[in-house]
Amino acid sequence: QAQLVESGGGSVQAGGSLRLSCAASGYATRFYCMGWFRQAPGKEREGVAIIATGGSNTYYRDSVKGRFTISQDNAENTVYLQMNSLESEDTAMYYCVARVRALCAYFSPLASDYWGQGTQVTVSS
Repeated sequence: QAQLVESGGGSVQAGGSLRLSCAASGYATRFYCMGWFRQAPGKEREGVAIIATGGSNTYYRDSVKGRFTISQDNAENTVYLQMNSLESEDTAMYYCVARVRALCAYFSPLASDYWGQGTQVTVSS
Protein backbone atom coordinates (compact mmCIF):
# COMPACT_ATOMS: atom_id res chain seq x y z
CA GLN A 1 0.00 0.00 0.00
CA ALA A 2 1.41 3.37 -0.99
CA GLN A 3 2.08 5.94 1.67
CA LEU A 4 2.51 9.69 1.19
CA VAL A 5 3.99 11.75 4.00
CA GLU A 6 3.90 15.53 3.86
CA SER A 7 6.06 18.00 5.73
CA GLY A 8 6.92 21.69 5.68
CA GLY A 9 3.65 23.37 6.60
CA GLY A 10 3.47 26.15 9.13
CA SER A 11 2.48 29.73 9.78
CA VAL A 12 3.83 32.67 7.81
CA GLN A 13 2.95 36.28 7.17
CA ALA A 14 1.53 37.39 3.85
CA GLY A 15 4.28 37.76 1.29
CA GLY A 16 6.35 35.03 2.88
CA SER A 17 7.39 31.62 1.59
CA LEU A 18 7.06 27.98 2.55
CA ARG A 19 8.27 24.77 0.97
CA LEU A 20 6.21 21.61 1.26
CA SER A 21 7.66 18.14 0.76
CA CYS A 22 5.96 14.82 0.09
CA ALA A 23 7.79 11.52 0.34
CA ALA A 24 6.21 8.50 -1.34
CA SER A 25 6.84 4.89 -0.37
CA GLY A 26 5.33 1.44 -0.61
CA TYR A 27 4.28 1.47 -4.26
CA ALA A 28 5.81 -1.18 -6.50
CA THR A 29 5.74 0.84 -9.72
CA ARG A 30 6.01 4.53 -10.39
CA PHE A 31 3.14 6.94 -10.19
CA TYR A 32 2.21 8.76 -13.37
CA CYS A 33 1.56 11.99 -11.52
CA MET A 34 2.05 13.54 -8.10
CA GLY A 35 0.80 16.82 -6.83
CA TRP A 36 -0.91 18.95 -4.25
CA PHE A 37 -4.48 19.71 -3.32
CA ARG A 38 -5.74 22.00 -0.59
CA GLN A 39 -8.87 22.50 1.41
CA ALA A 40 -9.81 25.58 3.40
CA PRO A 41 -12.50 25.49 6.11
CA GLY A 42 -15.95 25.51 4.56
CA LYS A 43 -14.61 25.12 1.03
CA GLU A 44 -14.23 22.27 -1.40
CA ARG A 45 -10.95 20.52 -1.92
CA GLU A 46 -9.14 22.01 -4.94
CA GLY A 47 -6.14 21.10 -7.02
CA VAL A 48 -3.11 23.35 -6.65
CA ALA A 49 -0.31 21.86 -8.74
CA ILE A 50 0.44 18.55 -10.43
CA ILE A 51 3.57 17.19 -12.04
CA ALA A 52 4.01 14.31 -14.47
CA THR A 53 6.66 12.13 -12.87
CA GLY A 54 7.88 10.67 -16.16
CA GLY A 55 8.67 14.05 -17.69
CA SER A 56 8.54 17.72 -16.88
CA ASN A 57 4.92 18.70 -17.54
CA THR A 58 3.43 20.72 -14.73
CA TYR A 59 -0.06 22.02 -14.17
CA TYR A 60 -1.18 24.84 -11.85
CA ARG A 61 -4.43 26.40 -10.83
CA ASP A 62 -4.65 29.98 -12.09
CA SER A 63 -4.50 31.62 -8.67
CA VAL A 64 -1.04 30.20 -7.87
CA LYS A 65 0.65 30.58 -11.25
CA GLY A 66 3.82 32.63 -10.94
CA ARG A 67 3.90 32.15 -7.16
CA PHE A 68 4.07 28.37 -6.63
CA THR A 69 6.48 25.90 -8.20
CA ILE A 70 6.14 22.12 -8.13
CA SER A 71 9.23 19.97 -8.58
CA GLN A 72 10.33 16.41 -8.01
CA ASP A 73 13.27 14.24 -7.05
CA ASN A 74 12.56 10.91 -8.69
CA ALA A 75 15.52 9.25 -7.04
CA GLU A 76 14.01 10.05 -3.66
CA ASN A 77 10.36 9.60 -4.70
CA THR A 78 9.71 13.06 -3.36
CA VAL A 79 7.72 15.98 -4.71
CA TYR A 80 8.02 19.56 -3.52
CA LEU A 81 5.86 22.65 -3.60
CA GLN A 82 7.69 25.95 -3.28
CA MET A 83 5.20 28.63 -2.30
CA ASN A 84 6.23 32.26 -2.60
CA SER A 85 4.32 35.52 -2.17
CA LEU A 86 1.82 33.73 0.02
CA GLU A 87 -1.59 35.31 0.50
CA SER A 88 -4.19 34.84 3.21
CA GLU A 89 -6.34 33.04 0.62
CA ASP A 90 -3.66 30.31 0.48
CA THR A 91 -4.49 29.29 4.06
CA ALA A 92 -5.61 25.66 3.95
CA MET A 93 -4.72 22.08 4.71
CA TYR A 94 -2.45 20.93 1.89
CA TYR A 95 -2.57 17.31 0.75
CA CYS A 96 -0.09 15.39 -1.34
CA VAL A 97 -1.65 13.14 -3.99
CA ALA A 98 -0.43 10.44 -6.32
CA ARG A 99 -2.02 8.93 -9.41
CA VAL A 100 -1.48 5.56 -11.01
CA ARG A 101 -3.26 6.67 -14.18
CA ALA A 102 -2.09 9.20 -16.76
CA LEU A 103 -4.53 11.90 -15.64
CA CYS A 104 -2.03 14.60 -14.75
CA ALA A 105 -3.93 17.49 -16.35
CA TYR A 106 -7.10 16.89 -14.36
CA PHE A 107 -7.68 18.79 -11.12
CA SER A 108 -10.56 16.64 -9.99
CA PRO A 109 -9.94 14.97 -6.61
CA LEU A 110 -11.49 11.83 -8.09
CA ALA A 111 -8.49 11.40 -10.39
CA SER A 112 -6.16 10.92 -7.42
CA ASP A 113 -5.59 7.41 -6.09
CA TYR A 114 -3.54 8.07 -2.97
CA TRP A 115 -3.65 10.90 -0.45
CA GLY A 116 -1.39 12.02 2.35
CA GLN A 117 -2.63 13.06 5.77
CA GLY A 118 -2.18 16.76 5.07
CA THR A 119 -0.06 19.60 6.39
CA GLN A 120 -1.50 22.92 7.54
CA VAL A 121 -0.47 26.19 5.92
CA THR A 122 -1.62 29.38 7.63
CA VAL A 123 -0.95 32.79 6.13
CA SER A 124 -1.66 35.84 8.25
CA SER A 125 -2.23 39.26 6.75
